[in-house]
Amino acid sequence: MLDWVGTLVRLGLAAVWLVSGGIKVSDLNQTYVAVQAYDLLPHGVVSVVAAAVPFLELGLGVLLLVGLGTRLVAVLSAVVLLAFIGAVAQSWARGLTIDCGCFGGGGQVAAGQTRYPQEIARDAGFLLLAGWLVVRPRTLLALDGVFGRGEEGQTGGRSGTHSAEEAAAADGG
Repeated sequence: MLDWVGTLVRLGLAAVWLVSGGIKVSDLNQTYVAVQAYDLLPHGVVSVVAAAVPFLELGLGVLLLVGLGTRLVAVLSAVVLLAFIGAVAQSWARGLTIDCGCFGGGGQVAAGQTRYPQEIARDAGFLLLAGWLVVRPRTLLALDGVFGRGEEGQTGGRSGTHSAEEAAAADGG
């Protein structure tokens, strides 16, 4: 049962990254506006970050979708999500009035149109999904199983699961 839960978690987080990255890559100019609105980075770095983030998100999404390097991708996802949460929190603390641009859009908004608590809560939920996969990366329908990755918590075999006999043999008994 936990393998199915993990599979849903992995595919859910993959969908988040694929949708977010896909929206951003379709309008890189708007992504630039969103990154610049945070007022954190030097002007020359804003364009590099704005160009890289959508492709980073797409890469994370594809790797999670196929289940390749699940634990490592979950760790990277957690780092990115913590950075996003920190960026939104500092905007809120500094009194900036911006839309996060997390799923497209972004930039300056009217004072009453910020949604910082909801954005942080949403990203914290995504962080919980990544945390699940860090702790328990074993999922079904994953290339991790096909390639027999030896990560602790990962298993070999096409389905990503071992039989009881294989598990006992692997544990030395």
